Amino acid sequence: MEYRLLGPLDVRVGDVVVPIQAARQRSVLTALLLSANEIVTVDRLVDLVWGEAAPPSAEANLRTHVTGLRRRLSMAEPGQRVLARSGGYLIIVRPGELDLAVFDQLNREGTQALRAGWYRSAARILGEALTLWRGDLLENVTVHSSAEPVLARLREARVVTLENYFHARVASGEHAAVISELRGHIVRYPLREQLWALLMLALAGSGQQAAALQTYDTIRDRLADELGVEPGTELRAAHLRVLRQDLPPPPVGRVRRGHLSPAPASGA
Repeated sequence: MEYRLLGPLDVRVGDVVVPIQAARQRSVLTALLLSANEIVTVDRLVDLVWGEAAPPSAEANLRTHVTGLRRRLSMAEPGQRVLARSGGYLIIVRPGELDLAVFDQLNREGTQALRAGWYRSAARILGEALTLWRGDLLENVTVHSSAEPVLARLREARVVTLENYFHARVASGEHAAVISELRGHIVRYPLREQLWALLMLALAGSGQQAAALQTYDTIRDRLADELGVEPGTELRAAHLRVLRQDLPPPPVGRVRRGHLSPAPASGA
């Protein structure tokens, strides 16, 4: 079984899609998967699925949706994945089955490689993590506002992973290759200072110092106009590096065995 949350909710067994067509069933499944292998209380499920509009019959309706969800999953794979427990329900998810858990693991490994200075390995691993995102989080699922803190953390983790991915590529010397990609992501995240700082370093590293300095002026003015703030530490540090032409060549021989060239950040 494969459960995918990083985009539209999608459940598969091999290449076969398991259709979860009822909107409430998708919401129940999502709520369980966000706390995979842990008990989710009935009150929490009702809150996530109905929010403040929960009807008096919400608990009974929830049992009906769980029964339908169990039937749908067991038709695709023998056995029960959604179990009743005291006060709630849990879904059994095995290692490698949930894209969110795989993303978290790859993100940890890639971040560790980046901190260790294994830049090409870090880019490859983080690029692989980013390819798990197939669009906006849970595009086809309605979950109510009580889930928003969890979803916000996931969206932030995606952007931080993206920044670390480009950090690794810039540090490994791929200056010219990332300029267009960085500009594209800046359109989507126009006030992420780390992306602007990386664009400055990539421009300077590819011999475009004037463009790098102009990039700093652009984001400095935007921050002042839209947020009323000055550039942060990372932007100022990147600006100083460009002014000093402090762009050392990438380290040599830092590719870990088994990790080759960086993977593209498609879907990011």
